[in-house]
Amino acid sequence: MSKYCLQQEATIIVVIDLQEKLMPAMPDREKVYKNTGILLKTAQQLQIPVVVTEQYPKGLGPTVAEIKECLTNYEYLEKISFSAYDALKEVLADSDRKTVIIVGSETHVCVFQTVRDLIAAGYYVHLVKDAVCSRFDVNHSNGLELMRDLGAVITNTETVVFDLFKVSGTPEFKAISALIK
Repeated sequence: MSKYCLQQEATIIVVIDLQEKLMPAMPDREKVYKNTGILLKTAQQLQIPVVVTEQYPKGLGPTVAEIKECLTNYEYLEKISFSAYDALKEVLADSDRKTVIIVGSETHVCVFQTVRDLIAAGYYVHLVKDAVCSRFDVNHSNGLELMRDLGAVITNTETVVFDLFKVSGTPEFKAISALIK
């Protein structure tokens, strides 16, 4: 059951490839921006480390402004492999955190391959299904199914936020709860 319980001190958030030249093709991009922003602000309130990857930024551009404006303290990793795992290995080992919350694009390519490799390496993965996207619904759905079959916890933004905070009434929770309403 421990894989289903998020603990802020054991968790890291990875934002995969939300890039300028890729995101215009994503019909759900605004939802992904909003939910990723909520998760990044939650990470800031709870001092959870954040890693942002970019797939071949020379061709796909930098991370979109909508996400950059939500970032404060984060680790940036450039990659050319579809899976971000090789780029993440050292950061994850240094953080000593075993639960990885994943958001980004595309669900069935870079997100799927990263999740597959993280699970194979022994990490607990929480895939935030309302903060990942693909160009086509069938690919998005298939990616989610594959990751569930691999053992990822398929979750959503509100579940993640409330599980990380554990209780209401704190100043940190109040700062985030306004974003969820």
